[in-house]
Amino acid sequence: MKTIVKTGVLVSILFASAAANAQWSANVGWASEYHFRGIFQKTSSASGGVDYENDNGFYAGTWAADVGDGLEVDGYFGFGGSIEDFSYGIGFTGYYYTGDFDDTYQEINLSGGYGPFTVDVALGEYENFDGPTQDYTFVSLTLDPGNGFYGTFGTFSQDADGDYLEVGYGTTIAEIDFGVSLILANDDLIGDEDETLIFTIGKGFDL
Repeated sequence: MKTIVKTGVLVSILFASAAANAQWSANVGWASEYHFRGIFQKTSSASGGVDYENDNGFYAGTWAADVGDGLEVDGYFGFGGSIEDFSYGIGFTGYYYTGDFDDTYQEINLSGGYGPFTVDVALGEYENFDGPTQDYTFVSLTLDPGNGFYGTFGTFSQDADGDYLEVGYGTTIAEIDFGVSLILANDDLIGDEDETLIFTIGKGFDL
């Protein structure tokens, strides 16, 4: 697959930047409904993950969530940084499933930001069970002014279609993270329901 070839190049570049100053963390969470990029996955979903990062901007991690028929297990790595008010990043993410809920997705991730605005681009391939492999591009624009509120508009193209708007608020109380968000998606992403209110709770740990 084309994505795998590109990933091999990324691995050699990004792991060369990894240094001994490792910082490890873990997280657990729960969502009243698990949505990803405006697409419904499961009602009442628990999740957890482990992350690594170092002072040079390299990161890697894994995250898993209950999707009903088994687990979604994600693996990712990349490199990011900032220069004054500008931020940038490049990485890889793979989405894998222990059951028959879905098939494998693999994508190159690019990001760039200025101040409270961030643009994310995912260039991916979907294995699509026994059907032909599909290519997709996902682009999102996020506004995060730093006061807990945020807004994201995302859209798909190529072999995928649909767009959504997500607005939300997050805060930390007694070292526990709480969040609420509203997702407005078109029928291509969410089916008959075009709006969803989601509540989340989570906790992060230093390892």
